[in-house]
Amino acid sequence: MVHAITKPSSTLFDSRDLAVCQRVFDDIRSGAGIPRESEEAERMAAITVELYRQGVREPSHLRTMVEAARGLFGRQEISPSSAKQQ
Repeated sequence: MVHAITKPSSTLFDSRDLAVCQRVFDDIRSGAGIPRESEEAERMAAITVELYRQGVREPSHLRTMVEAARGLFGRQEISPSSAKQQ
């Protein structure tokens, strides 16, 4: 069985590590409708990298944990017109 959470690493990221974090970050950010240059995006990026450094290497687990940490789990982007109807 492959473990999703591995021992924290003290080594520097290589390009593969950064690519995983970037894909997860981009998926969450675009799915939640968060602007790339926002404070929320910066917080999500920091959480993504920190969780990865702590050993969360499986992209689906990393995504779930970042979404949960930011209160985005299960949240979808709401358009302004549908928000008025609620």
